[in-house]
Amino acid sequence: MLLLFAASAFAQDWIKTGTGLGVEKVRLAASDFKPATQDPKNTDLLKTFNDTLFSDLDNAGIFDLVSKSFYPVSVPGQPTELNARDWGSPPPNASMLAFGNLGVTSDKVQVQGWLYDVKSTSTSPQVLGKQYNDNATTDAVRVIAHKFADEIIFRLGGGIAGIAESKIYFVSSRGGSKEIWVMDYDGANQHAVTHLGSISLSPRIAPDGSRLAFSSVLKSGWEIMMYSLELNRMVSFTRFGGMNLSPSWSPDGSKLALSSSRNGYPNIFVVDAAGGNSKRLTSGQGPDVSPTWNRKTGAQIAFVSGRTGLPQIYTMEADGTNVQRLTDQGYAVSPNWAPNGQFLTFSWMRKYGPGEPGSNDLYLMDIASKQWVQLTHDAGRNDSPCWSPDGRHIVFQSHRTGTDQIFSMLADGTNVKQLTFSGNNSQPNWSWK
Repeated sequence: MLLLFAASAFAQDWIKTGTGLGVEKVRLAASDFKPATQDPKNTDLLKTFNDTLFSDLDNAGIFDLVSKSFYPVSVPGQPTELNARDWGSPPPNASMLAFGNLGVTSDKVQVQGWLYDVKSTSTSPQVLGKQYNDNATTDAVRVIAHKFADEIIFRLGGGIAGIAESKIYFVSSRGGSKEIWVMDYDGANQHAVTHLGSISLSPRIAPDGSRLAFSSVLKSGWEIMMYSLELNRMVSFTRFGGMNLSPSWSPDGSKLALSSSRNGYPNIFVVDAAGGNSKRLTSGQGPDVSPTWNRKTGAQIAFVSGRTGLPQIYTMEADGTNVQRLTDQGYAVSPNWAPNGQFLTFSWMRKYGPGEPGSNDLYLMDIASKQWVQLTHDAGRNDSPCWSPDGRHIVFQSHRTGTDQIFSMLADGTNVKQLTFSGNNSQPNWSWK
C-alpha cells in the first residue's frame, strides 16, 4: 500500500511539474471592487464583476485564494485607501491583493483595478494597474473581469496566458437535434452555433478561432463541414464520399487530419484547410479514427486504431511513418495532445470484456516514458478530454449525473466543476487561446 501511494504521489508530481500546477501557490486576496459613482446600475454590475473575477482566480489553480471571511472590514477602492499591513498580516496573511472600483456614468462603465504586493517593504509595491471602459452591460463587465483576471494570472503564473477569455465548443441535443454549441470557459453564455437539424459531431475550432470544423450527416452520408465564425455561416468544404469523421487542425491551421472511408476502410488522411491535396497516412482495415496533432510541434499525430482488435492509442509522424502503440490493454479512445507536447490524455476502459467490468475513466500519459496516471475514478462514463490553452485544465464529458454533461478539472484531476446542466452535452473542444 505504501508503495502504491508513493507511486501515485510521484505521478501527481510529474503532472504538476509538466502542467505548471507545481509552482508555489501565491496567497492572493481579491477584495470586492467598490462603487465609484452613484448610478443605480452599479449594484448589479459590481456583483457580476466581483463574482466573475473571484471565480476566474479560483479556477486558475495556481493561487491560494484567501477566503473573504478573513478580509478586513474596510476594503480599498484605490491605492490611497490601501492599508497593506491589514492584508499582509493574519488572518488574511495575503502576499498579493487585487482591488479596485467600478462606476457607471451615462450607460458607460469604467473599471480601475490594481494588484499590490502587500508584503513588500519597497516604495513600489504596485504589480499591476489597469483601466477599462465599455458599455454598462452585464456581458461587457464579465469580459472586463476576465481580462483583469488574465492579467493577474499572467503576471503571477510564470508568464502563461490565462484562459478566462477562452471558449469551449461542444455538441448539444437540448434543441431536439445534435448541433454545435459554444460557451465561455466557465459555462456562461451557452448558445447554438449551427442550426442544421441533423446530427453534428466532433467540433474542432481552428487555432486562430476563425473557423469551426465538424462532421455532420448529409444525404450523401457523413461529411466534414466548415463554419466561418467571421461570416457567421457555413462555408464550402470538399466532399470526399464514404464516412468522414473527427477532423483535427494542425497547430498552424494549414491542415486538417481526419478519418475517411473513401477507399473502403476508415483510415487517417491529411488535407489542406480548404479540403484539397488529400494524402492518406494509414492503410489497412483499421479502423483508424480520432486523429489529434501534437499541438506544440505539429510533427506527430496520435489516433485510435482497431487494427489488433479492441481500439488502442497509437502515434505516428505527421507523414504517416514510425507508428507506435501507446496503450496495451482494454479499450482506449479519444486522445488529445497537451499544449506542451509532453502529455496525451484519453478515455480508457482498462478492464474490458465479459466478466471484467470496468469504468471509462480519463488517463494522462507521458509520451516519452509511457508512464500514465488515472485522472477520474469510478465516476460514470468519462470521455472526450480536451486540454485548455494554458495546459493547466482539461474539459471532458461525463455520465456521472445520469445524463451526458460537460465538466472541467485541473490537469491533475482535482477541482472538478460541472459546466452544462440542460439536455445531453458531449465532445467538448477548447479554443486554442
